[in-house]
Amino acid sequence: MACGLHREDRRTFRVDRIRPRTPTGPRFAPRDLPGGTVSTFLTSRFHGNDGATTGWPCEGEVILRLPAADAAPFAQDGIVEELGSRHRRLVLGFWSWTGLAAAVGRSDTDIEAVGPPRPATAFGNLATRYAHAAVGLTEADSTGQRAGRGSPAFRRYSWVASVQ
Repeated sequence: MACGLHREDRRTFRVDRIRPRTPTGPRFAPRDLPGGTVSTFLTSRFHGNDGATTGWPCEGEVILRLPAADAAPFAQDGIVEELGSRHRRLVLGFWSWTGLAAAVGRSDTDIEAVGPPRPATAFGNLATRYAHAAVGLTEADSTGQRAGRGSPAFRRYSWVASVQ
């Protein structure tokens, strides 16, 4: 890891690609690493943060109606907590609210969004997108083509979705 003078930011380098040069040039002034340790810094950067904190930019909590063994593969680096024989609390982080909702949606079970409110909004947005995709595949217009945005099937669905 090094601090790039031109970018005014820290960068990571592959050790197998670093070649020593002689002479090495002027000495540099040591700088403190955001987060205090290399591990904290790298974890933070991987999560899309500034390097000082290790949390995800978007963290949410949901209830999955799954046994613990079935919920674990969807936890990634989240936390799974048992709530009963068939319910699990999952606290998970992601780069975006839509990504979080899509990751949880892979569990193929009933989901209850606990908090904060933004994951619930992301679930709704994905549901609308998926419903539009389903209409496009299941209903064809009179020419036998997929139902696109201008087709009667799409307009019919859009009207029903806007009424609800």
